Amino acid sequence: MNTSLLRGLRTGALLTLLLPLASSSSLTDWAARTPAAPRTPAARPLQGAKPDPAVIAQFGLYNSASLQKLIDAKGKQMTAISDRPGDYGFTVVDSPVINAFATPDGHVYFTRGIMAYFNDEAQFAGVLGHELGHITAQHGKKQQTRSTIAGIGMILGSVLAPRVMQSVGGVAQQVVGLGMLKYGRDDENESDALGVKYSTKIGYDASHMADFFQTLQRTEEQSGSSIPTFLSTHPNSADRYTRVKSLAAQAKQSVGNRPLAINRNQYLKAIEGLTYGEDPRQGYVEGGVFYHPDLKFRFPIPSGWKSQNSPDKFQMAEPNGKALLVFLGAGNGSLDAAAQDLAKAIGVQGASAQKTTINGFPALVFEGDQAAQDGQQGAHVLAQLLQDGQTVYAFVGLAAASNFGTYAPQFQRAAQGYARLTDASKLNRQPEHIRIKSAASNTTLASALAANGIPSKRYEEMAILNGMKTSTQLPKGTLFKIAK
Repeated sequence: MNTSLLRGLRTGALLTLLLPLASSSSLTDWAARTPAAPRTPAARPLQGAKPDPAVIAQFGLYNSASLQKLIDAKGKQMTAISDRPGDYGFTVVDSPVINAFATPDGHVYFTRGIMAYFNDEAQFAGVLGHELGHITAQHGKKQQTRSTIAGIGMILGSVLAPRVMQSVGGVAQQVVGLGMLKYGRDDENESDALGVKYSTKIGYDASHMADFFQTLQRTEEQSGSSIPTFLSTHPNSADRYTRVKSLAAQAKQSVGNRPLAINRNQYLKAIEGLTYGEDPRQGYVEGGVFYHPDLKFRFPIPSGWKSQNSPDKFQMAEPNGKALLVFLGAGNGSLDAAAQDLAKAIGVQGASAQKTTINGFPALVFEGDQAAQDGQQGAHVLAQLLQDGQTVYAFVGLAAASNFGTYAPQFQRAAQGYARLTDASKLNRQPEHIRIKSAASNTTLASALAANGIPSKRYEEMAILNGMKTSTQLPKGTLFKIAK
């Protein structure tokens, strides 16, 4: 959550901003079968130059002119030689998740998380080509209709009305990492081939795209799960490594075995200072509590629930998707006005409202049912609004009426635990950044990390970040990454 986006509730915010990305492509969701022969799509431009406001609301823009310039330049260069030139857009978003995705309107998004794990321009270009391939082959348009409904339905069944299913389904997919909205094998294989084709055409060694799969596989193994953070299942990175290496060798032959660029040092210098991991200034979870240093508040999270922080809200989901609790800014006006706007936004009519205090803060609580929609009963809603200085914050809990009583106490405990943040150790928490270092002598990566103050417990993490082993030999002058 960031300060500026918390200042006012927009009508429909709980409905549209929680909607999952129907066409998103998770890198570790790439299939691992023999690639289908690439189809050549008919030339027809798409319009996606501007990023989708819903995507930016979910992730936020990453403020780096140099990285935005890089993705714009390579994206336009690649678009010009693609099978379906169009007015596409390319954006770096402010998320630590290692991910990239394309939307059907013709826009490609890279997270700052994935930018941190690339180790040269050739890796970056290969993945960029893969995502552009989803657009030029129109994979997202084919998935858009069938995947959104199927994905949400599989998570919640018919427990909640469609309006709530969108909200809860969105948080469940992205927090729990169920990976419901993935492309089919043929589409992923085709995009792999297009990624090799496009990156080779603009002069990069596509074999390094395959190397990145090994990094993905290692991040999955380090996480202790095949579903790290929001990434989907079925990465099969080892198989893809072999297949893409073969495709890259063929592509190199097709251009007469001319030298192809890797540009390792140029890329590493470009990401100097990149924010690494979670940015605690925008809020972080520790010990079952959500802390926000910039806005100076804290509150507990229901025990065992999954959570997701985004620029305009903090979401908490019951593990089985049966309940959702959303914390967000509800404006700078009165509690009455904020409650009226909120009730309208989430479709609650005739709710009973009561003025009260919650942990010393002026508060207003209302409870009611969403209106039925498309013949389905709406969720039961408990909204707890608190006035903290000039700002009104809201805890919005949603569950099916039949089991609302099970979750209402957890909704209430979260709001009752809301308090001002005064602990200096929490208030002063700062994010880590990527720092580019040079090996002072012929050494191993582990020794170089030690020389730069990295604790031994993080050696493997830093090795994965660099696409190396801790025992990798670094000649004097070799650039490498650390996070501090």
